[in-house]
Amino acid sequence: MTLPSTHDVALAAERRTAARLLLAHPLIASDGPHADLFPLIRRHADWLGKRFQQVLGYRLLVDSSYARLFKAGLGANSGHRLERSTGTPFTPHTYACLALALSVLVTAPAQMLLSHLVADIRSAAADAGIELEEPGRAAGKRTLVAALRQLVDWGVLIETEGHVAALAQEAGGEALITIDRELARVVVAGPLSQARDGADLVRRAADPGFGGPRTYVRRMLVETPVVHLDELTDAERDWLRTRQRREAQAFSELLGLEMEIRAEGVALVDPEEELTDLHLPGTGTVAQAALLLAERLVERLRPQEPGHPATGGTLVIGVAVPDGLVDEVLAELITEYGQRSNWQRGYLEDLPSLREAVLDLLVRMRLMARADRLRAEGEGLPEGYVEEASEGRTVTDVHGARPGGDGWVLLAAAARYATQVTVRPATAAGKGTDVQEELPL
Repeated sequence: MTLPSTHDVALAAERRTAARLLLAHPLIASDGPHADLFPLIRRHADWLGKRFQQVLGYRLLVDSSYARLFKAGLGANSGHRLERSTGTPFTPHTYACLALALSVLVTAPAQMLLSHLVADIRSAAADAGIELEEPGRAAGKRTLVAALRQLVDWGVLIETEGHVAALAQEAGGEALITIDRELARVVVAGPLSQARDGADLVRRAADPGFGGPRTYVRRMLVETPVVHLDELTDAERDWLRTRQRREAQAFSELLGLEMEIRAEGVALVDPEEELTDLHLPGTGTVAQAALLLAERLVERLRPQEPGHPATGGTLVIGVAVPDGLVDEVLAELITEYGQRSNWQRGYLEDLPSLREAVLDLLVRMRLMARADRLRAEGEGLPEGYVEEASEGRTVTDVHGARPGGDGWVLLAAAARYATQVTVRPATAAGKGTDVQEELPL
């Protein structure tokens, strides 16, 4: 076997670095935060464009001043949400302000006053029949500022003199804004001209097109923390199970990701911990409480003998969480850890708020979910999508692998975060056995 040359190794490393950067930051300006790596993207633009199209069905546009990877969606409730600087997620109202601002900016002059931009946004809202809050209301101003700040972060807006935050000042501050119309035009990735409404836009964006199951599964693997088997159709499960080893090698070479395969599903793991916007374990009250909650739920609800249908066992992808158990465990955690771990007082005094934030994180990490219809049952499929496996093909039976009905479900991936007890033999320096709790990371 011929070993790769030093040049080949360096070339592969450059391409992998550029691909990882685009995956984590799909819009990169030549003078933005990642300007030092922008030449790398331009150097390998042709190769990157072909690979992203072949593997994920993503289109890559590289210009002299920016690079834009047009990602496709995964369907309803599967997007990577935008957040304010405080960590608060964008509301539908904030997204509406963002969309209205973009509709104005694509034809705006190169520079304009902040007050004129706001007036144009409100005019666009009126034309679209969208009701924005009154300009004098503080909450409405803060919402619009959050949308404009996002555009500043993307490089669409440049604060030439003053800041967009001036809008939220009581006296109504002013600023001079420079606009990059080219970036404004490439922000939106979905097929706007084809969609009838918002829901249709989400469905159309998630359609993998000619790539079918192959493209959709690859997108799921790359864009989500874990893919459980019952989140895939028969055709998608068939494709994954017959090619997962080959795919593992491909993702390792392209993005430096390692594939972890289990009976219940598959996850791509990033050893560098760079390609995720979610971290668990993590810092802060919500992340700490979520980790401890997952650990205790796994301890209490872990199925006795999960298995795999291929070996005569019963596949368990999720177990029902009894009503009230989440609140019960969170109350225990507040008592045990809240004060001595300096958890936020607002959460210590408001259990419903803590529960909402913790469950939101666990859902986004795909460690818990609401009991609902799944993709394996035909939920959320694009029109005309191939759902069944090829005739004569036997696929893993996922029927009943997680409970239906109402309430919450603890998913199999949560077991990854459960405490493990390791018993070490006695040593000459000590008596008895050494027992330690270890948390797999």
